[in-house]
Amino acid sequence: MLAAVAVDSCCFLWTRYFGHSSELAFVVEPSDDIAVQEQPLILYCQVEGIQPITITWRKNGVMIVDSENAFMLANGSLYVSRFQRVRGDGSSDEGEYDCMAQNHYGLVVSRKAKIQAATMSDFHIHPQNAVVEEGGVARFQCQIHGLPEPVILWQKNRMPVNTDNERYTLLPKGVLQITGLRAEDSGIFHCVATNIANVKFSREARLTVSGSHSTVYKDPMILVGPENLTLTVHQTAVLECIATGNPRPIVSWSRLDGRPIGVEGIQVLGTGNLMISDLTVQHSGIYVCAANKPGTRVRRTAQGRLVVQAPAEFVQHPQSISRPVGTTAIFTCVAQGEPPPPDHVMLVPLVYPRSTLSIYGINQADEAIYQCIAENSAGSTQASARLTVLWADGLPGPPQSVKAETVSATTIQVSWEEPLQNTKEIIGYVLHIRKAADPVEMEYQEAVSKSTFQQLVTDLEPSTSYSFYIKAYTSRGASKASEVTVVSTLGEVPAMPSLFIKVINSTAVQAMWEPSIKLGQHEGFKLYYRKVHLSQYTGPVLLPSNVTAYNITHLDASVVYEVKLLAYNQHGDGNSTVRFVSLRETVERTVLNPPCDCMKDEQNNKTSTTGIIIGIHIGVTCIIFCVLFLMFGYRGRLLMCKNVQEQLSTPQIPRSQRSATGLVLNGAARRDRDDRDLNGKQLDMNELERLFPASPAQEQQDKGITVSPAGWDPPATHDDTQISTLPLDEFSIIEEQPDPLPKSPRGGSPSALAPDHGPDNEG
Repeated sequence: MLAAVAVDSCCFLWTRYFGHSSELAFVVEPSDDIAVQEQPLILYCQVEGIQPITITWRKNGVMIVDSENAFMLANGSLYVSRFQRVRGDGSSDEGEYDCMAQNHYGLVVSRKAKIQAATMSDFHIHPQNAVVEEGGVARFQCQIHGLPEPVILWQKNRMPVNTDNERYTLLPKGVLQITGLRAEDSGIFHCVATNIANVKFSREARLTVSGSHSTVYKDPMILVGPENLTLTVHQTAVLECIATGNPRPIVSWSRLDGRPIGVEGIQVLGTGNLMISDLTVQHSGIYVCAANKPGTRVRRTAQGRLVVQAPAEFVQHPQSISRPVGTTAIFTCVAQGEPPPPDHVMLVPLVYPRSTLSIYGINQADEAIYQCIAENSAGSTQASARLTVLWADGLPGPPQSVKAETVSATTIQVSWEEPLQNTKEIIGYVLHIRKAADPVEMEYQEAVSKSTFQQLVTDLEPSTSYSFYIKAYTSRGASKASEVTVVSTLGEVPAMPSLFIKVINSTAVQAMWEPSIKLGQHEGFKLYYRKVHLSQYTGPVLLPSNVTAYNITHLDASVVYEVKLLAYNQHGDGNSTVRFVSLRETVERTVLNPPCDCMKDEQNNKTSTTGIIIGIHIGVTCIIFCVLFLMFGYRGRLLMCKNVQEQLSTPQIPRSQRSATGLVLNGAARRDRDDRDLNGKQLDMNELERLFPASPAQEQQDKGITVSPAGWDPPATHDDTQISTLPLDEFSIIEEQPDPLPKSPRGGSPSALAPDHGPDNEG
């Protein structure tokens, strides 16, 4: 016999009491109670079942022996003659009581009843003196602890407060609120606390109502908001909220989660206190009190949490069952409560903290009454069911010579011989399979025909130990189990790894793969590669299991390569993954788009950019001169732009001999420019500026602001590179030449004159 164990959080406890074939049931169980000091106490217990029934009582798990102070009545109830919280020997009548009922067939235990002594402490909060102006709000509070909860009443000037006055609100927890104060509310207040243990009076407090009602505006303010409360279902919750302000604020309530508070069982006390009667678990939540200024959105809020607990109760009771020897019996009980029952997984022969109890391979010793006890911090409950074991004489003996042999990493062959006796009624065998490291409830079965004495068990896990045993079945029940045999599956080589190839450049690639799972001991990867027209691989390259990439370099760009990767462990090499890669496309892309020669590109970029900027200046200048020429009929002289090559290079080179890259503004070109021989007359700088005011773009360039040609970026490695521009003094007026104006190389107007850059040298 084993008693249920009390726990703080809600759980299930299965207890087993041995018996034969009859169940017992409680009609009345002891309930929680609060006892009065020096007064008698009766705990009730009534059971139905087959007589004779013996009832005994326990307190805190210890058997109670009849004595002058406590003894059992004829109807099974327990009588305590003079309840005492503390006796002379230091013992106490407080504690948890349960009754046990037993007949010839079994035993059951009642729920636990918690018995406490009625008490009342001294006041630990007394009302305080208050001076409040007329029209305001006064609040007095008393607080005292006791069992049962004391009832608190208020007196004014030694007379009970008139509760019919709607301006006076008494809250159950010892709070007195007076709203809309008047001069006649002044007086002396105190509270009186009463329960079955005692009556106590608080200290007195004086209320003084001063002045007259003020009309000065005051923002809403919450004097006292709701407290956090933890209560039990069917109790009453009072959430306090008292607010002040001028004009008088409107108090409203809501839930923080947005759910409606509802109307059933809801009542407003005074000017804003919320009372919820007959609590349920659904009332749990955070409640928000809001004080609003009338006609505006000005508001103040306060909030408190309400937790509603519910004692554990069954929604599914365990059912009595009958099972043949050797089979499995399963009892299930489902309970609900707040806090909810956790789902523990444990297998202890007599105490089983889980909502489902499974008994494997039952025999006659398992025949008993099984009891499920659900407990939480709010209460407990119990239910019982009986297991009847069906036993028949002449059942087969256990199968013989059970052997298990490993076939592969996932397969084991199990064989056996038929029992030594009573084999005629056998209708089949059942093979019981379980990982050796798993608990018994993880076992599963495979049925085999009566003429078969071996079974191939598949879909097993590699490198894992399994246990096997056999039972022979007849229409009247199962045999006892055979001896258990344990064998392990073979190890398994790793699976094929995934493989990806990335081309790095014309002579190198990167092999990448995902990390392998369950490689085993001494694991890693092997990498091979070869030219596809060769038979010999380069490798293996041995890589540890934590490596997921490898660079293959010094490759020939003109051929196709084969890359092979496999995983290995102590059991051998796994299957390989093969990929093919060609570097030819990379080479072709490199030829079409040659790599950057930074020094050469820098020079070209300088030349091209400078030439474009100079060309823009020259083109704009030529357009302006042509317009002036047409307007004023200036025929004697022609304003034209020197060719940039002629301005920047010394000596002058015939046009036919100029190179396409002659427009390079580097240090040498600048020195040549300084020494150049100007054949035409130099135009005075002031006159040029007067005739041709600088355009915005030109001003920006004169200030060092330049715009790069589209698609060109200065080399990132040469931060000192600057775009050169020509100042205004590099333009001049020259004598009109006998040769006609050169045509634009692309058929444009004469204003498009620019230095000859040669073909495709546009930067």
